[in-house]
Amino acid sequence: MRKEDKNILINQISDTINEFGHFYIVDLTAMDAVATSKLRRLCFASDVKLMVVKNTLLHKALENLEQDFSPLYDSLKGSSAVMFSNSANMPAVVLKKIAKDGIPGLKAAYAEECCYVGADQLDTLISIKSKNELIGEIIGLLQSPAKNIISALQTGGDTIHGVLKALEERS
Repeated sequence: MRKEDKNILINQISDTINEFGHFYIVDLTAMDAVATSKLRRLCFASDVKLMVVKNTLLHKALENLEQDFSPLYDSLKGSSAVMFSNSANMPAVVLKKIAKDGIPGLKAAYAEECCYVGADQLDTLISIKSKNELIGEIIGLLQSPAKNIISALQTGGDTIHGVLKALEERS
């Protein structure tokens, strides 16, 4: 492959990393064509982009970016594919759905500005909540006391209204 072609691929990988906030490096070596096709369909349905890359090109693309991806460099051995997503936990969910006996295997991941190395991190990655999910939970927690007060006031008002109506009917 010519150097110009490699540079184009490196720039494409860098642009894809910048486009998506999170990526997982996985090992698809032991997967046959049927299993790989099933994984690709599941990725497409889950808005996850799957790209098979050369380790050296991915390494150079990561070096070109401003963030420090050095913890991920040791996992760039053997056959690698990269799963890109805007949601931090969606590739982990996809891997968990399709994984059998550790295949496909998670090598490393970059999610929510943190590096995770090793297949044992899959459960941790599944439990990561996105920024929007956390904001929604915080808003729900903040609204809860106000809703309780309003509910109590409405219930109390209904009770007082009921007592007054009963007293009026007796008269």
